[in-house]
Amino acid sequence: MHLTRDVTLYVGARLAMVAAVTAVLVLLNVPLLVALAVGVVVALPISLFVFKGLRMRVARGLEEKQAERRTEREKLRAQLRGEPG
Repeated sequence: MHLTRDVTLYVGARLAMVAAVTAVLVLLNVPLLVALAVGVVVALPISLFVFKGLRMRVARGLEEKQAERRTEREKLRAQLRGEPG
């Protein structure tokens, strides 16, 4: 499981898309803050589709991590109740 790597890649890819849209708008002489705002509004929803595979890997990794934590929590609760093993 490479959850940390996948989350980092996904966040980086989304931020890179915002930066790319912003850069294109700045090259078209749009003011920086306006270009950044438009970049966020446009790029983030588009990245949900463009990076779907990576987003699904992150979701699977989070589900696996949650299942591990749930199992550990149940073991701990059983031990606190005094149940064997």
